[in-house]
Amino acid sequence: MLTVNIICIGKIKEKYWTDAILEYSKRLKAFCKFNIIELNEEKTYNNPNESQITSILDAEGKRIMSKISDIDYVISLCIEGKLTDSPQLAEKLSAAALSGKSTVDFIIGGSWGLSEDVKQRSDFRLSMSRMTFPHQMARVILCEQIYRAFEINNNGKYHK
Repeated sequence: MLTVNIICIGKIKEKYWTDAILEYSKRLKAFCKFNIIELNEEKTYNNPNESQITSILDAEGKRIMSKISDIDYVISLCIEGKLTDSPQLAEKLSAAALSGKSTVDFIIGGSWGLSEDVKQRSDFRLSMSRMTFPHQMARVILCEQIYRAFEINNNGKYHK
């Protein structure tokens, strides 16, 4: 069975977000081993300069990289990523599994994004939208889209 991890910076505190994520987590158990790995967010300075932002990204990037195996298929969510639709995401998951990958890691960075090391390690860079979403909402949307992808790949009725 495929393992799907969402590796993300920061924790979700609001019950309405955690409830939504929990619902999709339950649904996903029928298709995969699903985990959310929350990593600590680096403290941010008021009005950080470029060097401070790079330092934040590097520290968070090291934490993210420590959770990724060399053999995992890695999908990073980033602004410069490729816009895809739900069937294309389903195809990515299916192709990863068919190529012998046992784990797919989705990466959501902190408020400053992802370090260059994490982006370089990625097998695919995904953009959810040209719009900006709060990280909590992005995580819920990603959970829903992963569930939808499995439904598509299993000819379920969820995706119309």
